[in-house]
Amino acid sequence: MHVLLKPIAVLSLLFSGAVFGFFYAWVCSTLWGLDITDPNVAIVAMQAMNANVRNWVFAPAFFGTPVVLAATALVAWVSAERRAALLFAAGGLLYFVGGMILTITVHVPMNEALALVEAPLDAARAQETWQAYSVPWQRWNIVRAVASGIALLLTGLGILSCSPSNGMTGLTNMPARAPT
Repeated sequence: MHVLLKPIAVLSLLFSGAVFGFFYAWVCSTLWGLDITDPNVAIVAMQAMNANVRNWVFAPAFFGTPVVLAATALVAWVSAERRAALLFAAGGLLYFVGGMILTITVHVPMNEALALVEAPLDAARAQETWQAYSVPWQRWNIVRAVASGIALLLTGLGILSCSPSNGMTGLTNMPARAPT
């Protein structure tokens, strides 16, 4: 079973990194950009993004990350990499609760409510509508970005904690200093 550890651990790193990067991009660019534009434009743009985010490119990282991390934890456990297994499992659980469940219970309902808004609105109503959406959406997005970032960190630590004898040579067996 240990021959599977390296490829599945790398897959976990890829999935965790993809989903963290997705949430992080929303934190540091997308909503800030929409906040400085006309609120009617922001509403319509966010409606369009929300209508298109559920796609075949996004789905594997969003839904697959906890599955891949759980599988990696299982393979690590069977390979006698107990510490790594716990790190992978913790990362998967943290993302499942702080990324997936948070998105499904907070962001999706907010997005569905915004989808019902018929823009353009008068300027004052558009500003009020956008702020009522953007402020809590961003606050909760920071939470899921942090949770996903910590899951990515735990994945990396899981990889680093594996012994080279379990197929992780090349990932953990780096020299401390350059040879002279």
